[in-house]
Amino acid sequence: MSGRGVYYEILGVPKTATPDDLKKAFKKEVIKNHPDKGGDPENFKELVHAYRVLSDPAKRMLYDSEDAHRKGMDLGRMHFPSDIFSPFCGVKRFGGGSCSMVRRQRRRGEDMVYPLKVSLEELYSGTTKKLSLSRDVICSECDGKGSKAGASMECSSCEGSGVGHSIKEHAPGVFQRMQSSCRECGGTGKFINYKNWCPQCKGDAVVQERKVLEVHIEKGMQNGQKVTFPGEADEAPDLVTGDIVIVLEQEEHPKFKRKGDDLFVEHTLSLPDALCGCQFVLNHLDGRQLPVESQPGEIMRPGSCKAINDEGMPIYQRPFAKGKLYIHFNEEFPDSLSPYQVQATRNICPPKSLGVPKTATPDDLNKVLKKEAIKNHPDKGGDLENFKELVHTYCELSDPAKRMLYNSEDLLRKGMGRMHFPSDISSSFCGGSSSMVRRQRRRGRTWCIL
Repeated sequence: MSGRGVYYEILGVPKTATPDDLKKAFKKEVIKNHPDKGGDPENFKELVHAYRVLSDPAKRMLYDSEDAHRKGMDLGRMHFPSDIFSPFCGVKRFGGGSCSMVRRQRRRGEDMVYPLKVSLEELYSGTTKKLSLSRDVICSECDGKGSKAGASMECSSCEGSGVGHSIKEHAPGVFQRMQSSCRECGGTGKFINYKNWCPQCKGDAVVQERKVLEVHIEKGMQNGQKVTFPGEADEAPDLVTGDIVIVLEQEEHPKFKRKGDDLFVEHTLSLPDALCGCQFVLNHLDGRQLPVESQPGEIMRPGSCKAINDEGMPIYQRPFAKGKLYIHFNEEFPDSLSPYQVQATRNICPPKSLGVPKTATPDDLNKVLKKEAIKNHPDKGGDLENFKELVHTYCELSDPAKRMLYNSEDLLRKGMGRMHFPSDISSSFCGGSSSMVRRQRRRGRTWCIL
């Protein structure tokens, strides 16, 4: 039925009908002629075929043309020369003969992706975890047909091919023919009446199956790494079964942090351990107790870090090679000190620096002392202890003999104590009125006279 005007008669619309008129007429005829409501299946197929042609602008234009009427073209079931689409499907013609048959390849099903949470200990030592999931498998009752033997009809939309065609107009007179899976039958090319459904799969051709997978987690695997089970995804008729992909998700560890193949951990030291050396035991991810110690007299400053080779994460597929373990140290300071502890701490600590180089001249020291004394004097809100420390430092550095001893190793060996001076020793520099201290010039030396 490809004669000019026949399709319009089937739908009961004039040749000037708009797309909306065609849609309304088609819905009306479908309700009236559907096979489930007693309509003739062949007439129903013709009705669907006519609507497919007229609802497509490009097919309708060709159908209405004189050339289509003269050649008797059947646009829904058009038979083109065997090699007319060879540039699009890759088929070549040899020796002037007909086009060779195009072999359809089976489409591949989608992969199924599942996340799997793992701990840092499991990634360090390796383990095996079980994952239970459900998937679709081909129905054994109907062998994936979805119906009783022979109880299926050819899809009227794609005419059994499982592929729908559409023509897209890119420009006036320029058309492109496109293919996609048929929406009516889902690409199967068949239509099954619900009365003829398979009693086991209810026409779906597949049934649910529960499956348990054993996921082997090797040492050193990374967060986000994938473990693949080929051909274990959902099965479907005429489809190549896809893969099940397991994505590892590392849980956060309360103590250790991982960066690549290295491990990072924080450890808090007391002030005596930080100053005099420390020794402690670190519980590792595999349960081992790792002894860690510093050299006697080695000072562990806040934020310092210690690296231990071959105690990090195992390197993937190289189980005998490991990264590094970095220990980041924090110091815990006491809440307060007694006066005796304060004085003892001051005796073992070096004097407060004046902020001058070791090559500073006496004039440089005088300038710095004046500046610091004005800024830190107790009468101007400065701390008295800091001020005493400042004056003590100046007295030691301004005396050539004491300065020479201070710069030598002999000072540490002899353990010289600090000299105690009156608190107003620097009054001459900070505007004080006291005359207790006099500075006399004698042969380039400064004498402190009480």
